[in-house]
Amino acid sequence: MTARYASDPAQSRGRLMPESTSTFRSAFQRDRDRIIHSSAFRRLKHKTQVFIEHEGDYFRTRLTHSIEVAQVARTMGGVLGLNSDLTEAVALAHDLGHTPFGHTGEDVLTELMEPYGGFDHNAQAIRIVTSLERHYADFDGLNLTWETLEGIAKHNGPVTGEIPYALAEYNARHDLELDTHASAEAQVAALSDDIAYNNHDLHDGLRAELFSTDDLGELPILHDCFTEVDRKYPGLNYYRRRHEALRRFFGILVEDVIAVGEANLRELDPRDVTEIRHAGRMMIRFSDPLFHDLKQIRHFLFHRMYRAPAVVAMREQVTHMVRELFPLFMERTDLLPKQWRKDVAEAADETALARIVADYIAGMTDRFAIQTHEKLIGGGRAEAVAQGSVI
Repeated sequence: MTARYASDPAQSRGRLMPESTSTFRSAFQRDRDRIIHSSAFRRLKHKTQVFIEHEGDYFRTRLTHSIEVAQVARTMGGVLGLNSDLTEAVALAHDLGHTPFGHTGEDVLTELMEPYGGFDHNAQAIRIVTSLERHYADFDGLNLTWETLEGIAKHNGPVTGEIPYALAEYNARHDLELDTHASAEAQVAALSDDIAYNNHDLHDGLRAELFSTDDLGELPILHDCFTEVDRKYPGLNYYRRRHEALRRFFGILVEDVIAVGEANLRELDPRDVTEIRHAGRMMIRFSDPLFHDLKQIRHFLFHRMYRAPAVVAMREQVTHMVRELFPLFMERTDLLPKQWRKDVAEAADETALARIVADYIAGMTDRFAIQTHEKLIGGGRAEAVAQGSVI
C-alpha cells in the first residue's frame, strides 16, 4: 500500500504529447518499459563505470550499475510506501546521458563544449529521452511523463544557477519546475545510486587488486563489518569473507537511508507529493554520522582507485581519443552516419553543429569509440586502449 505522499500515476501531470492510456500498465510502468527498450539503455552495456568496458567480464558497466541502482531503489521505495514503478524508472534512466569512458569522457566533452553551452550527463539524459531516441511515429524521444522527466532532471536536488542548455531547451517547452525538489521516488533513486556505487566500487577495486581487504578493514563502517564476519564465521576463506563483509556494508547503507527517510517523512507529515517538492530539503538522505564515515571511504576510493596509476594512464589515453574525434567531426561532418546528416544540414550555426557532434560522441559505447578512432585517425592509440588493463 502506498503512502499519501507517494506519486500517483492516475494523477500524473501527463506527457508533452498526449497519448491514450494503457489497458494494463500504469503511466509510470510504461515509462519504465520505454526506458528499458530504448537504444540508449542497451548501449550502457558497453559503457564504462570505472574500468574500460573490455578490461574484465566481472567489472561493473553502466548497465549493471543501473540495474543495481534500480534494485536498491525498488526495495527502499517499497519500504517507504512510495510508487515503486516511478522509483525504478528514474533509477534505470539516471545514467543514460553518460559518455563513453565514464567520467573521463564527460570531463573531456565538458571542456570541449564549454564555448557551446557546456555538457552535463543529467541534462544529456533529458535530451536523449525527449529528442535523440527516434523510434516512435508520433514523437521524438520517449514521451515520458512529467514525473519521470522531473526525476531524471533533479533527482539530486533543485537545478539552480546556470542551467545546462540541454535541460534549459526542454524546460522551455515543458516546465519541470527546476527550482523545487523532486518527488520522494526520485530522491530514493539518487540515494540508491550512491549506495550502489559505493558498494560495487569496493568490490571492483578488490577484484582489480588496487587495495586489499586489510586496507578496507581499517576504514569506518567496514571495520565493524569484517569484525562481525570474523566473529560469526572464523576461518572463512578470503573471497567469502570479503563478500560477507561488503553485503553487511551494503545493508547498513540501505537501513540508514530508510531510517532517516522514515523520520523525515514523519516530521514533515506531507499530505501529498507537492509538499515533498516544496519541503525545502531532501527527505531521503544519509544520517550525518554515516555520511561523515562515507566521506572517508570515498576519499580512500578516490586516491586508491579512481586515481590509481593504471586507471590514470587509461584516462590519459581515452582523453586524447575524445579530443581528437570531436574536432574531426566538426570539420568533416560527412564522416557522421547518414541519419545524423539531416540534423547537420539544419544546424543554424557552429554551436548547433557542436551540439550534434557532442550528441553523437556521447552516445558512443567504449568499444565503438575505440573502433571509430582507430578507423578514422589510427596512430595506435585505440589499440593501446584496447590492450590496456588494470589487472
